[in-house]
Amino acid sequence: MKKQFLLLVLAFILTLNTYSQITFENGYFINQNNQKINCLIENLDWKNTPTNFRYQLPESKDILIADLKIVKEFAITGQSKYIKTLVKIDRSSRYIENMSTDKNPDLKEETLFLKVHVEGKASLYSYGEGNSSRFFYKIDNSEIKQLIYKTYLVNENSSIAKNNYFREQLFIDLKCDNILQREYENLDYTYKQLFKFFIKYNKCSDTHFVEFETKEKKDLFNLTIRPRLNSSSLSINNSNIDFYNVKFGSKTSLSLGVEAEFILPFNKNKWAIIAEPSYQYYSGEKSKSTSNLAGSEVNAKVDYKSIELPIGIRHYFFVNNDFKIFANASLSLLFDFGLNSKIEFTRKDGSKINTLDVKSGNSAVLGIGGKLRDKYSIELRYQLGRTILKDYIAWNSSFTTASVILGYSFF
Repeated sequence: MKKQFLLLVLAFILTLNTYSQITFENGYFINQNNQKINCLIENLDWKNTPTNFRYQLPESKDILIADLKIVKEFAITGQSKYIKTLVKIDRSSRYIENMSTDKNPDLKEETLFLKVHVEGKASLYSYGEGNSSRFFYKIDNSEIKQLIYKTYLVNENSSIAKNNYFREQLFIDLKCDNILQREYENLDYTYKQLFKFFIKYNKCSDTHFVEFETKEKKDLFNLTIRPRLNSSSLSINNSNIDFYNVKFGSKTSLSLGVEAEFILPFNKNKWAIIAEPSYQYYSGEKSKSTSNLAGSEVNAKVDYKSIELPIGIRHYFFVNNDFKIFANASLSLLFDFGLNSKIEFTRKDGSKINTLDVKSGNSAVLGIGGKLRDKYSIELRYQLGRTILKDYIAWNSSFTTASVILGYSFF
């Protein structure tokens, strides 16, 4: 049964993407001949600035690809806009192990798509790469230039310093009576602050402008109460003494967990980090005949308790506005301390043979499920076999659990 469940989980995860909905939304692109092509564009809510995109022409089911070679501009109606431009960009690393000791930016020409945030007398753009963004600006019809911000290493202790030249750039090029000098001096190199600053400048200049605001993502944190029905089994064996080899069998139990889900703010909220502390309990007793022991019978009794903390990643597949399917994989961290879990072996007359202290190892967890209206959920979960006798060299053990989990998100 457990093997069948595991195969079902693996097959579902491997094939799920085939049946998930691909979201194409109204948009357009302008080609190299300055022709505007109305189409449907696959909206991936890009974290990193794309180099291409997939689209469909009206009344066609064919999916085509457009890239920097053929596109000068593209947009998804009411959401985002990108332009192709030749710019000088500094790609200096912001990770200390690869950080430069040179304060000055290393600017090199590249042709890129830039995301448009504000278009007007003063325009703001960005280029996303990894965990950071580089910002660019333009005044009227001048060339697009990078707003310079660079971290670099100084002295033998590898202290990190910052080149905040972008503040001076804005003070020189975007000066307005309603903007105080301290506002330039205190400006941070973040989307939120730069976006507000460019809006303020364009309003101060009393000129027409268009904003393409990256709207704040809501509901990026979910707290879900999750009662469940568990079916757990345990087998143990000893490489030296065969009467210690015991299969305790499958036991059914009820338990409760509370899941914290952190939605990642990109790729249309399809990815999430999950963590779910829960209490696990398993007990069982098994007797077996043996010719190697006085009384010809050994009785094994297990009393196993642990606190589990699966931490993992989840991917959503949107079926429609109300329902989505998900698949997740986690590493379950186990905490046995202070719970006094034991496995005891006794003879037929009740006299003790051996007592083992249970100490668990970590294990992998796979799950598939669905969620309705971001409130109600159901998940099938399988925890792969983990050892619960990791402190004993001659012993092997495998503890597995299959669960049906219901959920209600109240936050």
